[in-house]
Amino acid sequence: MKSDLRILVVEPNPDRVREIVNALEAAGWSDVKALEQISALDRTVRDLSPDIVLIDLANPDRDTLEHISYATEASKRAVALFVDHTDDNLTKAALNAGVSAYVVDGLKMERIKAVLETAIARFEITRQLQSELDAAKQALEDRKTIDRAKGIIMRQRGLSEEEAYTLLRKTAMTQSRKVMDVAQALVTAADLLS
Repeated sequence: MKSDLRILVVEPNPDRVREIVNALEAAGWSDVKALEQISALDRTVRDLSPDIVLIDLANPDRDTLEHISYATEASKRAVALFVDHTDDNLTKAALNAGVSAYVVDGLKMERIKAVLETAIARFEITRQLQSELDAAKQALEDRKTIDRAKGIIMRQRGLSEEEAYTLLRKTAMTQSRKVMDVAQALVTAADLLS
């Protein structure tokens, strides 16, 4: 696990903050900042740009979870949330908010390293899956655009599908552009003219 992670701890109790910071430093993480007020989370995350946010809350509510989701931009960083009590709805809301680790029964210093490592690993897996999903969606959209461009060429020039694609590819090479870019330009022009 990387030791140069920037960690933001959200905890209102200064004694508890010292405990958490000491446990993190003992686990090998030294770039740790603390925040007492969750209401300042949005600004602090923007200013510090932490790799992981560790939040210790006794009893979170749905509004707090929504605030956490918005403020931490969970798609950009891992979030570990430690709570004393929960219910099924809060658990689901936390996971929907993008929390990477949702630990009930509070924050125990002896397991802080394992929990954060798990949260980071889960976050990386989730980010990788999201990236792959986004790439697959983009590839499908690109394929639809290219197919639409081929259809336009086929209708306008009376060519077969293979000939239309060859013309698209040849045009892209001649213009030093991607086939997708040429297809998008053709579709856009056709939409303007129809």
